[in-house]
Amino acid sequence: MRLRAALIGCGNMSRAWLEAAAKIDDLEIVGLADIDVTRAKGRAAEFGLVDAVIAGDVGGLLAQARPDLLFDVVVPAARHGVVSAALTAGCHVLSEKPMAETLAEARDLVVRARAAGKLHAVVQNRRYLASVRRIARFVASGAIGEVTSVHADFFLAPHFGGFREEMDHVLLLDMAIHGFDAMRAMTGRTSHGVYCREWNPAHSWYRHGSSAAAIFDLDDGAVFTYRGSWCANGLGTGWECEWRIVGAKGALTWDGRETIRAEIGGVRAGLFDEQLDLAVPPLDPADRVGGHIGVLSDFVGAVRAGTEPETVGHDNIRSLAMALGAMESADAGRRIEIVI
Repeated sequence: MRLRAALIGCGNMSRAWLEAAAKIDDLEIVGLADIDVTRAKGRAAEFGLVDAVIAGDVGGLLAQARPDLLFDVVVPAARHGVVSAALTAGCHVLSEKPMAETLAEARDLVVRARAAGKLHAVVQNRRYLASVRRIARFVASGAIGEVTSVHADFFLAPHFGGFREEMDHVLLLDMAIHGFDAMRAMTGRTSHGVYCREWNPAHSWYRHGSSAAAIFDLDDGAVFTYRGSWCANGLGTGWECEWRIVGAKGALTWDGRETIRAEIGGVRAGLFDEQLDLAVPPLDPADRVGGHIGVLSDFVGAVRAGTEPETVGHDNIRSLAMALGAMESADAGRRIEIVI
């Protein structure tokens, strides 16, 4: 099935989307849009899209290009209007994260997608990392026992410029949501409550919320802790967090790069049990990986097969709810129930 796709939002992230799209067979980019039309024209020239429609808004893009799919790479404040217009026009939509600015908007998009009979999914590309896939299968096998706690640390100091440095709750909404979604992918757990403390250090170049610490209540009494900062110079963790998953029988650590380790308790040897190393199995042929190309391929494949991709909105709203719950808790200074 040959599919026609259009992309709206031609900022820095659009390059990764278009590079990934170019690797998918029988997918044609037929239009680009941006409020800065010059920027859309520049992306078209960069990728040799000489016949692509160029527009300044979603209405013009949809009317002129008539795509089957819309790739939504706009700023979060514009997401609900863009996705709503595309669903009404009969498009399947793949959005950048976050899925929406509020849970009310996210719930509305779930309803609209169902009513239109179209897919709305979210780019949660961390799920498609090889290490996340390996850890998810290892944890699901029961090798370390029932998960009792999960811990993630994220410390970096990127200078983006642009809208991110002016956002409210920048870490929680723009980056921590990746960690929250990865936790859900690796453990299969859902959060139903959170207490979060958020702050902006004096040296921060962000306007608001560049640092946070949160404690999430998970299913069956488990706990997830997240500590992070986007203005932490020195000893950076990398983009994927550093992880420890604690189970009833043992634990797993992942440095967010290449190293995954697992141990379980063995024979009692004095004060502590002897620890036994466990090998985390390699990728399974059925694992869907590839980061950005993985999530785009999954979405396009689901459209063609009439199925649902892993990051479909009615499921991914749970990751958004964790980020928005943490933000609400930080503002209120108290624990918040997370209700989808």
